[in-house]
Amino acid sequence: MSIRRHSRHDQSPARRRPRRHRSASGGTALLAVALTTATLTVAYAPLPAARAQPPTTTTPFTTPDTDDCPNRTTPPPPIDLSEVPRPGRTSPAPLPIPSPPIGGKNLGSCGVVRPAGAPQAPEGISATAYQVSDLDTGEVLIAKDPHGRYRPASTIKVLLAAVALRTLDLNKVVVGTQEDADVDGTRVGIGPGGRYTNRQLFQALIMASGNDAAHAIAAQLGGDDAAVAKMNDLAQRLQAKDTRAATPSGLDGPGMSISAYDLSVVFREAMSIPLFAELIHTEEVQFPGYGADPKNPADTEHPGYPIANDNLLLFNYDGAIGGKTGFTDDARQTFVAAAQRNGRRLVVTLLKADVRPYRPFEQAAKLLDYGFALPSGASVGELPEANTPKVATSTAALATPPKPVAADVDDAGGRHDDLRVTLMVGGIVLVLFLLAGARQIQQRRY
Repeated sequence: MSIRRHSRHDQSPARRRPRRHRSASGGTALLAVALTTATLTVAYAPLPAARAQPPTTTTPFTTPDTDDCPNRTTPPPPIDLSEVPRPGRTSPAPLPIPSPPIGGKNLGSCGVVRPAGAPQAPEGISATAYQVSDLDTGEVLIAKDPHGRYRPASTIKVLLAAVALRTLDLNKVVVGTQEDADVDGTRVGIGPGGRYTNRQLFQALIMASGNDAAHAIAAQLGGDDAAVAKMNDLAQRLQAKDTRAATPSGLDGPGMSISAYDLSVVFREAMSIPLFAELIHTEEVQFPGYGADPKNPADTEHPGYPIANDNLLLFNYDGAIGGKTGFTDDARQTFVAAAQRNGRRLVVTLLKADVRPYRPFEQAAKLLDYGFALPSGASVGELPEANTPKVATSTAALATPPKPVAADVDDAGGRHDDLRVTLMVGGIVLVLFLLAGARQIQQRRY
């Protein structure tokens, strides 16, 4: 199994909210915990010279070099067997490389791309590829290997959500299955026989990255293969040409691919769905439990518990809107998130990152600070305009009838109909007028 993260069953249901501190410059200074150690006096005998150990050294961190475009066509080679095709299937061919590059010629570069005159990129970014974009205008502010192909891990759940939120009834109750509970990787804790609304499944999917929730949602779209097909169809309509989902959850699979550019595009599309924007900003919700297994006399009732948002940027960055985390052994750390400052909303994406020298959400914070510091209009490319149908965002919108279309004044039949109506109404009024006059005359005679 490629994912190393623990199941939610292995974690305490309550999560303490990290402290937030605003720096003097308006950014966020992440608090470090100072550990105070007591001075200990230990008596020991020095080791003989022959047994002395050389001092250990740590290899200095260096930002991965992508100038030679090593991932132009495919992600780096896998380190495990997660991408071995199922029996009877073969690995898909690499996705075609669009020419010219989607988003502008500058984004065809594989190194760091920044606006003319802009400062150097922040130090300490271990992500092999990254991008900062304006969520509203679509301007790309800075990027590194923006169209390089990498694995998305659980950030692909953003694409699943963008498909399913436009399709499924949020109030529908779904019964958990053993297949949901047995899925690989991170699980929120869906149990067989448990009853969950689709809204709760989306909370588990987006906030807690539950692969069991992804399985339950995909089942309603026709199963994993059908859900993946719908996800890939949406990616193509969004012009996310570096993207190919292989699983609904982000578990690695044959041909799985995304780019820092595409992840920005997919996230921007999902943010146009109000419930998605609400859920990525939600810190904690209560998740239902499920009953005891009737086939197991030793089993007991499984009570509900709170689930917390696993995106630490939400708790540690001023103006954070929310986002999505991801990790597999092959993908490494992946991340997408957005923040708002002074009326401007930016989205940052990280692919194939490490937890050194900073954790992914801290690297994202550095890149967001960089983007917010750039002047308006500074860009190196743009995100494509969305080409997907929009849905009504409220019951009021659904209940509002469409406005009638005005009649064409050049339509001869329409003018004749209007004339007939006018003559009929005029005739009735004239008859009533004459009758009233006749009655008055008759009353005068009496």
